[in-house]
Amino acid sequence: MTTETPLRGGKPPWLKARFPAGERFSHIRDLLRDQSLHTVCQEARCPNIGECFNAGTATFMILGDTCTRACGFCAVHSGRPEGLDLLEPYRLAQTVQTLGLDYAVITSVNRDDVEDGGASIFAACIRAIRRLRPQCEVEVLIPDFEGNWDALAAVLEARPVVLNHNIETAPRLYPRARPRARYDRSLELFRRSREISPETPVKSGLMVGLGETVEEVVQVLRDLRASGVDLVTVGQYLRPTPKHLPVERFVTPEEFEHIRQAGVDLGFSHVEAGPFVRSSYHAGEQARAARSR
Repeated sequence: MTTETPLRGGKPPWLKARFPAGERFSHIRDLLRDQSLHTVCQEARCPNIGECFNAGTATFMILGDTCTRACGFCAVHSGRPEGLDLLEPYRLAQTVQTLGLDYAVITSVNRDDVEDGGASIFAACIRAIRRLRPQCEVEVLIPDFEGNWDALAAVLEARPVVLNHNIETAPRLYPRARPRARYDRSLELFRRSREISPETPVKSGLMVGLGETVEEVVQVLRDLRASGVDLVTVGQYLRPTPKHLPVERFVTPEEFEHIRQAGVDLGFSHVEAGPFVRSSYHAGEQARAARSR
């Protein structure tokens, strides 16, 4: 197994995004443009946008566009956010209904300025979508709520089909990648989720290429599985701007397969691992895999 991939010469040949196309992709893209609606898929220029839109899946970011944290890998603007938009759940549900989505993922910026971290808005979004488009399943990708487990319970009580929270990287790299997060707190979030709602599948994701070793990645997978995580995604970190953490190396397809197999061996219900894999990649399929287990 290759363990080093130099950065000289730019991106490696396997790191080429597919051009988004397809009838449903075009329909959803046009609706978003005509109604001035936005998804994380578009804002982040996700390489999987065509595949996900064609599968009737989209990821929305709520609670504003300003994050109270400043992680070294994330392109979202950080600073002091404005107040919460209490009508956001209704507008989001209308958007999901208009787009005719079968599966929606809701994520957010960190809102450490709010007592419950925005959990009440997450819960309201789930319920609003269920009212307007009951056939659409809703997954949430939540922050850690600074360890507010009542906030976590409020989200789970709204019955998302999957509870997702990204561990992001190995604990050794937290001081520079996630300085205001805590690895152990995220693991506790998973354990608490299983206690509060045992029937809700728990999911997490991490990036590679920030300087971690393959052995560290496998140890993170062990920690996740021991904490009750069912589903996991592993993808290549790509530097958003020169101000963000550099890519230390590009992980090879062979290494991704090694990581995927390690996850399978650990007993995850489903493992997605590859250069372009992101948190919401094949989200609907992953949810179905978890339920079948």
